[in-house]
Amino acid sequence: MSRSRLILLAVIAAAVAAFFSFDLGQYLSLDYFKSQQQAFSDYYQSNPALALGAFFVVYVAVTALSLPGAALMTLLAGALFGVMTGTILVSFASTIGASLAFLAARFLLRDSVQKKFGSRLKAINEGIERDGAFYLFTLRLVPAFPFFMVNMLMGLTPIKLPTYFIVSQIGMLAGTVVFVNAGTQLAQLDSLSGIISPQLLGSFALLGVFPLVAKKFVERVQASKVYKGYRKPKSFDRNLIVIGAGAGGLVTSYIAAAVKAKVTLIEKNAMGGDCLNTGCVPSKALIRSAKAVHQAQNADKYGLQPMQPEFEFGTVMDRVHEVVKAIEPHDSVERYTDLGVECLQGTAKLISPWEVEVQLNDGKMQTLSARNIVVATGARPFVPPIPGLEQVEYLTSDNVWNLREKPKRLVVLGGGPIGCELTQTFNRLGSQVTQVEMLPRLMLREDPEISELVMEKFRNEGVDVRVGTQAKEVRVNNGVKTLVCQAGDDVVEIEFDEILVTVGRQARLEGFGLEELGVRTERTVVVDDFLRTNFPNIFACGDVAGPYQFTHTAAHQAWYAAVNALFGQFKKFRADYSVIPWATFTDPEVARVGLNEQDAKEQGVDYEVTTYGIDDLDRAIADGSAHGLVKVLTVPGKDKILGVTIAGEHAGDLIAEYVLAMRHGLGLNKILGTIHSYPTFAEANKYAAGEWKKAHAPEGVLKLLEKYHAWRRG
Repeated sequence: MSRSRLILLAVIAAAVAAFFSFDLGQYLSLDYFKSQQQAFSDYYQSNPALALGAFFVVYVAVTALSLPGAALMTLLAGALFGVMTGTILVSFASTIGASLAFLAARFLLRDSVQKKFGSRLKAINEGIERDGAFYLFTLRLVPAFPFFMVNMLMGLTPIKLPTYFIVSQIGMLAGTVVFVNAGTQLAQLDSLSGIISPQLLGSFALLGVFPLVAKKFVERVQASKVYKGYRKPKSFDRNLIVIGAGAGGLVTSYIAAAVKAKVTLIEKNAMGGDCLNTGCVPSKALIRSAKAVHQAQNADKYGLQPMQPEFEFGTVMDRVHEVVKAIEPHDSVERYTDLGVECLQGTAKLISPWEVEVQLNDGKMQTLSARNIVVATGARPFVPPIPGLEQVEYLTSDNVWNLREKPKRLVVLGGGPIGCELTQTFNRLGSQVTQVEMLPRLMLREDPEISELVMEKFRNEGVDVRVGTQAKEVRVNNGVKTLVCQAGDDVVEIEFDEILVTVGRQARLEGFGLEELGVRTERTVVVDDFLRTNFPNIFACGDVAGPYQFTHTAAHQAWYAAVNALFGQFKKFRADYSVIPWATFTDPEVARVGLNEQDAKEQGVDYEVTTYGIDDLDRAIADGSAHGLVKVLTVPGKDKILGVTIAGEHAGDLIAEYVLAMRHGLGLNKILGTIHSYPTFAEANKYAAGEWKKAHAPEGVLKLLEKYHAWRRG
């Protein structure tokens, strides 16, 4: 830290220490004011300039140093100087003090905070640069956070000082008037027993009502700005229109219908969205077939004769489609119609904040209106701009299910969950698979040892795993398809028959009228904590809104979208992402909830690690699945769970116990004290808790017990 920063920090620390050491706060109390009220009034009458100046300086100092007493001083300003003079005095003193606190925080902390957390603060910084003035205005007008926190936190952002000063001056003015007015009533009291006077109670009631009124005012200002140029219908055809019938849209519609709202669900393709038709369901069906082949080939693990099962790849894919068809009724038009949802098959486009134009698949057009709209249009595979890729009929997770012949040589681009699941699956079904990942390891979001466990398994099964390898070009010469890659300083050429692109997914934003209407989008639809877009009556949930692209998260968000849309005028709920699990269905499966080690290190969170090896688990040994681990992060010295990663058989199921524990604040001691059936894989969770308990055994108590038992033996 520079010398100038040290000096400023020392001055601030000394001033704060003096305030508390000499108990200066006693002079900023209501009791002290009432005892000296006449003396203050007499001094003000004889020396108005000095009285005003002294009060001004003290107020600035209290605010700049974030000392307790600013609120009471605002009341005292009304009591001593009246509404007009008190308001002017406090308005400027509070803004100057706030600006000094803002500058101090910026000078002392901003550089170090931005340097350490810059990547995570990027979105906040961009938001402040774009809408910082209005955001600050709402914080000043509606005091949801103490003003001293606003002063310091804003100092860490890029907002400019003149903007901060002017917006603070204007934003705090209304609240200042209310407080100063309440202070004028304090001056009328002869003693503290008079605090129950109607006038004073009325003033304090105004203080309580003011934030609510101010909040409504801010919402109206926002609405008038965003809805400018649009005419709101006097009545609506429906309560809710939902665009997209994936997990988010289906659950939103279901909830709306369950509470007897009139809801219309619009889907241009198949009901069920990606999860049912091209994602979770078909991939798990194919994974299961591949696992059966693998188990037959390795039957000697179970004391059986290994064999090479014969199968037609097309028949395997037929089974995949049969599984999809078996689950289709759960998401069908018929089911949701019976539930009370109007289902329309067609393309939806927003033409106003309350109206949706629908081009039905039969060619007809409809225009619908609703008080609220939920956008749940999902995501699609991202295809990188690799030169030459368009020459080949590349595969994605959308169209790979149309294959009828097994690819002899398959290149899989991408080392994330989708790429890893399909890599292992096609390899087990007999394809020669090369997996290409530009990053240094597969499954980069997991801890390194988890990635290594998966990569080792892949390589042992015959997958050609190429990490640190970037796809640069696709060439086709005389019918031979080649992927040209850069691996360090080397150029690598990989011949293939089919190439599967699994490098990520991007939100479906185009074609729904979002851009034309002015709904704010970045990589996803931008939503607030209540899943509202910049149009307060238009919501978004699921993959199109982020931040997670999981079916279960989309369903989780759907509850908030539906309830906030239908009942937000009474009570709104912030979407809760505190405990989000996910799983990758490779072999070994990898499941996680909360923090892993690399997350904890990046976020600067202190933690302890407890690991239990599943190779020690009786049921895993019996099943020939004695591999993997349970890795638990806890608060140092405590059993509070920060996060869990499980790699092994049934990891996606085993993680549920930890999800429940974290969601309801249960620690490892509770898991250890829970009976788990023997022999089951679920015992791994209990044994992991046991490992934590052993590491935290009370050694002093155990030594005393050892002596006690020795004494008892005589």
